[in-house]
Amino acid sequence: MPYPQTRRTDLVEDLHGTPVADPYRWLEDADAPEVTAWVAAQRDFAEDALAALPTRAWFSELMGRIVARPRAGVPVKRGGRWFVSRNDGTTAQDVWYTAPTLEALVAGGGVVLDPNTWSEDGTSSLSTFSVARDGSLMAYAVSEGGSDWQHIRVRDLATGEDLDGEVVAKFSSPGWLPDHRSFLYTTFDQATDARGTATEGLGVARLMVHRLDGDDELLVTFPDEPHTMAFGQVSHDDAWLIVSIVRGTENVNRVWAYPITTEGGRSTLGEPVKVVDTADAEYGFVRVDGSQLHLQTDLDAPLGRLVRVDLDRAARGDVEFAEVVPERHATLAAVEPAGPGLLLAHLEDAQPVVEYCHLDGSGGVPLDLPAGALVALDSSPLRDEAFVGISTIDTPTAAFHVTLPTGDDDPAIERVELAASGVATFAPPHTMIRQRATSADGTEVPYFLITPDDGRTGPRPTLLWGYGGFKIPLLADYRPGWSAWLTAGGAVAIANLRGGGEFGTAWYDAGRLAHKQNVFDDFIGVAEHLVATGATTTRQLAIHGRSNGGLLVGAAMTQRPDLFAAALPGVGVLDLMRFHKFTIGAAWMSDYGDPDTPEGFAATHAYSPLHRVREGVSYPPTLVLTADHDDRVVPLHSFKFAAALQHAQGGDAPVLLRVESSAGHGAGKSLQMVASEWADLLAFAAEHTGLELPAP
Repeated sequence: MPYPQTRRTDLVEDLHGTPVADPYRWLEDADAPEVTAWVAAQRDFAEDALAALPTRAWFSELMGRIVARPRAGVPVKRGGRWFVSRNDGTTAQDVWYTAPTLEALVAGGGVVLDPNTWSEDGTSSLSTFSVARDGSLMAYAVSEGGSDWQHIRVRDLATGEDLDGEVVAKFSSPGWLPDHRSFLYTTFDQATDARGTATEGLGVARLMVHRLDGDDELLVTFPDEPHTMAFGQVSHDDAWLIVSIVRGTENVNRVWAYPITTEGGRSTLGEPVKVVDTADAEYGFVRVDGSQLHLQTDLDAPLGRLVRVDLDRAARGDVEFAEVVPERHATLAAVEPAGPGLLLAHLEDAQPVVEYCHLDGSGGVPLDLPAGALVALDSSPLRDEAFVGISTIDTPTAAFHVTLPTGDDDPAIERVELAASGVATFAPPHTMIRQRATSADGTEVPYFLITPDDGRTGPRPTLLWGYGGFKIPLLADYRPGWSAWLTAGGAVAIANLRGGGEFGTAWYDAGRLAHKQNVFDDFIGVAEHLVATGATTTRQLAIHGRSNGGLLVGAAMTQRPDLFAAALPGVGVLDLMRFHKFTIGAAWMSDYGDPDTPEGFAATHAYSPLHRVREGVSYPPTLVLTADHDDRVVPLHSFKFAAALQHAQGGDAPVLLRVESSAGHGAGKSLQMVASEWADLLAFAAEHTGLELPAP
């Protein structure tokens, strides 16, 4: 069956002396009638092909049961009350519950927010919320159709009613000031279309103070510093607002501390103490005790350490860091204030180890937690208990309550059940081992290999998952599709590539800008190792990644089309010549560079998946996944890449474009959307890796 017709133009640009063709530039205008008609045709074509897959119904039924498993999140305590999300498996979005005590919350609590009532199709979701410290008001942010744009509303927790009005924000979590009548939020001067494809850029970011009893006030903005954003957190003693200032997605930032004064029921902010005014490292706010500001940093410590600085001295221009927790052999992934001390989370070979220590860094005691991935760490200097969330390959978040010591005792820890009883796991018994591949430059690249214990030996269909960017660690965590793939008899491999955050700043730096090719070499190295060790074969190996991971898949399949049986790039950054021209794309120049400069162009043009597609090459079967309301990685990337592959394909392997309706980059999808996407993805992978379903 022929592909839908796609018009090609003769557009060619001279970029730094190199002619660059862009025959599908017209697909960037997602609202143009020609483009909407093309998308509809591609949707129909993909649906017909996916509906014909013999395992689709099996995966659809199994994924429906997996996402319908009752589950709950990790409790948080805000404004003197406890909150937790739950889903009994029947609603599109999780429902949030609250109670005055933890015991009452475990027993059930009462509904405080139900996103399922916000839209008829279940595509409105909660992106974040915060509660005033006196417990009177909640500010909560609503996302429509998966958009990054947020509509912040305020709810009176006593009455359950919303106040009039709302605030439009983006990438923001509202932070309440001590007067309980004002909160901070981040927004941008220039709004964009919900699809994110018709306008260019985001405009100037502004950190604002929203006054319930007056006009909003501008706190800080940097109109002469493109893509620079500011985010604020109030210290637990209500004395300081700590503001982090960052350019795009860079992993270096400035830190300003604003003194807070509250008089007559109104909080005001004084002139900032510019603790760090040159972005020379990464600094994360931990806590303030008296005049001592604690920061997590990689300054002179690529694996991370904890330092403190005296704000009184810093106000006089004397900034000196005192080390609290020195750099260790493992990556410091997180530090949270906890009662009189601290909770430290290190990554030991991409696996979390959490410990409690005193405020001076002494007396560290590891918490007895199961192996898995750390997905939540909630604590406060104002309480003597904390919660830790752990997920595993086949089990969603498990919540562990930690009673912090008051003397020389060790912390006490116990699991807390917050969801209705349900099936513990859908995956069969399986084994996870740690493997190590070798990249093109000789670098050792670790990965997890998870194989079902079904008695089979020899190579088997394998799904290789990767990301490798923005200093984000990829752990052996829960994703609904893993259980289904393992149940079907396939193996899962999770690669820890350079560019990620598993092994500190040096590991991250080795996978970005001029070194970005290392990420793709690492991924290819893992794939080759899986084949060389007999875990799989080139005819049984599928690759999958989302966002920057979609770029990874696009780069790997265009550089080594012979190595993979199927490619599944999701919401990927695939046009590296123009990524910076749409919505938040310019912020990613921290990892990709600036293609408008000669050096940035040379680096990105060399691996840009769209520009690596060559006519007549036999590319592997490819399912390109995107969503029509993705205003982060706009769908034009997937549109253009799919069109180029369909035109160039030299073999018989299919190239399909799956476009989700009323969805965004991934967050906030309904359970039904999650199940449907995974079913299509896994059925496509099964078809082209030769996966045979287990006997009933």
